[in-house]
Amino acid sequence: MQIAVQGNDIERAMKNLKRKLQMEGFFKEMKKRQYYEKPSVKKKRKQAEAERKRRKAMRFKRPEKD
Repeated sequence: MQIAVQGNDIERAMKNLKRKLQMEGFFKEMKKRQYYEKPSVKKKRKQAEAERKRRKAMRFKRPEKD
């Protein structure tokens, strides 16, 4: 990943870098890997995430017309 610094605007480059890292899920991954997670706990967490994702998709799903 590369971030171009234009005109010595370091703050803007840092902001762009943070945004890109967040979009890729870097910070979430770092937080998740901070501690060891047992395989059983990992499995339960993934199932819960999938269920949350399914429910969210159902909320935003358009009603079907006959």
